Amino acid sequence: MGKLAFPYPLPMNQPLKDLLRTSDLSKSDCELIIQTALEYANNPLRDKHELANRTVAIYMTKQSTRTRLASETAVAHLGGSPIFLRENDLQIGRGETISDTARIISGFCSALIVRTYQQAEVDELGKYSSIPVINALTNDDHPTQVLADWVTIREVFGTDISGRKFVYLGDGNNVANAWLLMGAIMGANVVTATPPGKFAIAQSVIEKANSIAKKSGAKIETLNDPELAAKDASVLYTDVWMSMGDAESDRNEKMKALSVFSVTEKLMKSAAPDAIFMHCLPAHRGEEVTESVIDGKQSVIWRQAFHRRTTIQALLYHLTRGELAGN
Repeated sequence: MGKLAFPYPLPMNQPLKDLLRTSDLSKSDCELIIQTALEYANNPLRDKHELANRTVAIYMTKQSTRTRLASETAVAHLGGSPIFLRENDLQIGRGETISDTARIISGFCSALIVRTYQQAEVDELGKYSSIPVINALTNDDHPTQVLADWVTIREVFGTDISGRKFVYLGDGNNVANAWLLMGAIMGANVVTATPPGKFAIAQSVIEKANSIAKKSGAKIETLNDPELAAKDASVLYTDVWMSMGDAESDRNEKMKALSVFSVTEKLMKSAAPDAIFMHCLPAHRGEEVTESVIDGKQSVIWRQAFHRRTTIQALLYHLTRGELAGN
């Protein structure tokens, strides 16, 4: 099989080894991943021997539907063997250090996909692994999700996003963080609308997005008014209001604060005529989104979920070949 030719320049210096954070990616990385993911959507077995006779570890301390299915399928489509691991399957569950675990996994596997709570755990696995480590979700970030989101956006709107506004509404969580950072990288007009205070996006994330935007030409907006945010938007995006790991003691306060951010038909009508609704799933119909919106004709949630596989497949392909530049 011949080598693929891409229109985006490959790194001249040390390539990106891991994807630990959304902000690790350059615009050229994102374009390369999006292009490859779209090709895998049409021909998932195009590179079916790329990881032949190789294994990929998939380590998850959080429950998963889409990420687990997408990761195992992506590895299989590249000809590799996925090894699924829970914390209690490893000695790390009995006190072995993360650094020792990273070195051991590196000796057996060609890549490591991690879905866990603490970003510091993913960072340490990346530091001590000699193989690519992919952050498949932490409490702080969700890079594989927003890459899948942008593959979906590319399918719907094409490459010209001038004049378009991409809006996230709801809890200032890991998905909101990743949405803001990815929009900044892509040079988009990206908006988040969250409650003020404890459920808002962290100021450090906003500052990072603004720093990226200065170079990319993106327009970053962080609002507290869902109606203002939604006006003329091309995308309305939301997530569950209570995520895994959220304090149950915050439930009543959080639900009350977020109630005005529910994506309703009225809110969708204030968006652009060709607007789409997006959700990373799982969804709670009647809370962050009404049933009529999420199951309506403007919803692209199933295509988003489909692209979790194409995105992870593209990441595995390019990271194991050292073809991502980093920022």
